[in-house]
Amino acid sequence: MPASDPVLEPSRKGDPCIIVIFGASGDLTKRKLIPALYNLAKEKLLPDNFAVVGYARREIGTEKFRERMRADTAEYAGSQLDPEVWNWLESRLYYQRGDLQTAGDFADLSKTLAELEDRHKTGGNVLFYLATAPDLFGPVVRGLEGLGLTSESDKRWRRAIVEKPFGHDLASARDLNRELRKSLDEKQIYRIDHYLGKETVQNLLVFRFSNGIFEPIWNRRYVDHVQITVAETLGVEGRGGYYDHSGALRDMVPNHIFQLISLVAMEPPISFEADAVRDEQAKVLRALSPMTPEQVLQNTVRGQYGAGTSAGRQLSPYRAEANVNPQSNTETFVAMKLDIDNWRWKGVPFYLRVGKALPKRVSEITVTFRKPPFSLFRHTPIDNLEPNQLVINVQPDEGIKLTFGAKRPGPTMSIGPVGMRFSYEDYFGRAPATGYERLLYDALLGDQTLFQRADMVEWGWTVVSPVQDVWHALTARDFPNYSAGTWGPKAAHELLARDGRAWRKLD
Repeated sequence: MPASDPVLEPSRKGDPCIIVIFGASGDLTKRKLIPALYNLAKEKLLPDNFAVVGYARREIGTEKFRERMRADTAEYAGSQLDPEVWNWLESRLYYQRGDLQTAGDFADLSKTLAELEDRHKTGGNVLFYLATAPDLFGPVVRGLEGLGLTSESDKRWRRAIVEKPFGHDLASARDLNRELRKSLDEKQIYRIDHYLGKETVQNLLVFRFSNGIFEPIWNRRYVDHVQITVAETLGVEGRGGYYDHSGALRDMVPNHIFQLISLVAMEPPISFEADAVRDEQAKVLRALSPMTPEQVLQNTVRGQYGAGTSAGRQLSPYRAEANVNPQSNTETFVAMKLDIDNWRWKGVPFYLRVGKALPKRVSEITVTFRKPPFSLFRHTPIDNLEPNQLVINVQPDEGIKLTFGAKRPGPTMSIGPVGMRFSYEDYFGRAPATGYERLLYDALLGDQTLFQRADMVEWGWTVVSPVQDVWHALTARDFPNYSAGTWGPKAAHELLARDGRAWRKLD
């Protein structure tokens, strides 16, 4: 591993730079980005030569922007505001009103960047954060390129963080990638997925490749199947207009879920350099077998919630939500069985389920190992041996649990389940975090490991596209088919029952 690899320099400060946040008047900026930058400043990971420019159409002004960000950061940073740290960051916050499709406004931005570069000595480095609607990604980078703001030299870098969604199907994802690469090189593009900012997701690499006891059994000889669950108790919560055009499949599977699958299933990379890791992730995505229409009908389940009670709250049916079509065919639940067609995982099914209005908020990966032979216990009262399970909790209680069987105390032969659990909070404490700290920090260092590459995005959509096509062609006639507060439609349980398996109980 190269000596300059950021993995080996955890305390290195980010490079001097200006961060420009397009769409700075939106929720992402106040809830995540500025609080994340505050937490990085508190950890002394931001450079001294640093500034932030919020860019949006609203008439706010720098002073008002600073006041709003102070109040929002106090609410969302996860800890009490340190006045000294905040004052340091606030003095580097600026706001500029501008239209994302007006050339004159981009020219004004160029002048502002030149002024701030001189004032804060940032060396010409600029990180552009596109916290905008996806249809503006192309116009923004074209506008920047037209003013020479995307060009790099030996002494300065220019990078762009692009928020999801990365297209809404394979064709649009390819179009977006082509559009971005007209103005930017791939090494300048940081496609962000906030799921990869979670500690447990990042720890997957460390867990798998720094512990010699797990990697030898991490294959089809010892693993029976893998389950990935991402469950929310909330409904669409006022986002009906967006969600009704997206749905659970587009919103979660080709990005969050496939990123988790690729980290679980990848081969050991030759180093922790960004492309070495992403090469192995891309191989997993390429090995996910796209389904035939018949397989889509057999191996996928879609659901939409009706009225019910979830986490103590009464929820209306999805179709009764604001800005949702009363006859909507949009899914709020997806379950799927996937096969990875490679040497390590052939024959090991990967089951996934994501959904809204479910009984519990939880994201976890469960690796279920094969059962041991029963022959040793055939003349004892024991009539069943439970498989060992490794449960990786991504949220909300980040940690890892290993289950195994042990003899119960007493004169008879009886086996009881035992769990060994590691909790991040218990061992390391809970650091204030929004989920964006690591991702922003890596972007400042130029480390693309936790960001999706163009081919990874396109391979993900290649797998999802056949499902989209079948679901679009065949209207779901049973919606709503699960009550809020339940674990999805009956067909989701039958999906595993046909294979003699069941979803891990999470109640």
